[in-house]
Amino acid sequence: MPLPGKKRGTSTLSTASATPTASAADPLRLPVGVGIIGLSARGGWAARAHVPALEALNDRFELRALSTSSAESARAAGEKYGVPLTFGSADELVHRDEVDLVVVTVKVPHHRELVEAALRAGKNVLCEWPLANGLAEAERLSGLATSAGVRAFVGLQARANPALRYLRDLIAEGYVGEVLSTSMIASGAAWGATFSSGDEYLLDRDNGATLLTIPFGHTIDALSMVLGEFTEATAITAVRRPRVANPATGESAAMTAADQVAVTGVLESGAVASVHYRGGSSRSTNFHWEINGTDGDLVVTAPSGHLQLAPATLHGARGTDAQLTEVPVPTDYEKVPALSGRSEEPSYALAHAYTALHKDLTEDTHTVPDFPHAVRRHRLLDSIERAAATGRRVHIGR
Repeated sequence: MPLPGKKRGTSTLSTASATPTASAADPLRLPVGVGIIGLSARGGWAARAHVPALEALNDRFELRALSTSSAESARAAGEKYGVPLTFGSADELVHRDEVDLVVVTVKVPHHRELVEAALRAGKNVLCEWPLANGLAEAERLSGLATSAGVRAFVGLQARANPALRYLRDLIAEGYVGEVLSTSMIASGAAWGATFSSGDEYLLDRDNGATLLTIPFGHTIDALSMVLGEFTEATAITAVRRPRVANPATGESAAMTAADQVAVTGVLESGAVASVHYRGGSSRSTNFHWEINGTDGDLVVTAPSGHLQLAPATLHGARGTDAQLTEVPVPTDYEKVPALSGRSEEPSYALAHAYTALHKDLTEDTHTVPDFPHAVRRHRLLDSIERAAATGRRVHIGR
């Protein structure tokens, strides 16, 4: 609940927001037409999260098109998900007038070329996080989006989770007083002793889909939303399992992506932060985040370190409280009635992000993380990698 005598703040999903204004562009037809690049009949993230999120918001979005690596596989996906327009190439999809928003859900090494194709076709874009394979690619895509004059969003949906938006408001309202420090320990599920068939690309750090960029990146974005940005950091990264096994095939493979990421730093407020991500899963703690202040404490727990898809539970204590108790999230933070109370579903946070994205597209607001925001987040990860490589404290630029 809000603190006595205080008005609950208005949560936004990005670090900045703008007052809604009339858009100079022609208004979008409603519902917004969506085309997904990478929606496969075999399943995957797009099928598990994007499709149900859009279905939950079918008064605002319509999934009109999809593309895969071949016309045959696209037709199979279209039949399975009821999508009328199917294409064997992304280039065909991005040039269809029926598509207002192109959603890129393929592996990270292919983000740049597909996002570029959508931008050059003058389409609004939502790209899965990480936006690109490294800072330089992210900066290039952000510049192209600006030149194209379209709306370009990145899928950092952990910050859309109602529990985390409420957490930010509690901090802003003074629940813990002045924040002194924060500490987090988490597991990445992948990057452990084993890997699944089809996930080999996660093992190679050069592919840009690592423990650092995916679960750490999503969650550190949520931390920054709640507590503010890092201003300086030191870091250690390590590959403790240089070879890992596929239990299904008995084969082993080299892993060059770090399976240990430990970061300490200072936030804009002066609060001290400590974050440790481990590859694989723990028999003990897979996600625990403490926020300690002059007047209280807040704790966030979840079943995994992927805060962009895991259900989050809040506990807190302040003043004379002797023990932590659960802090329920007020129902007015739930913005997707079809998914109310279903925070364990991968589509939950994403559907809340889509809700804000729809408003950004139709009312010219600026709440969902955009490509410049993605560049900021890539810059933080780049700074962490430099700190780990040099053993020096790195100051984080904007």
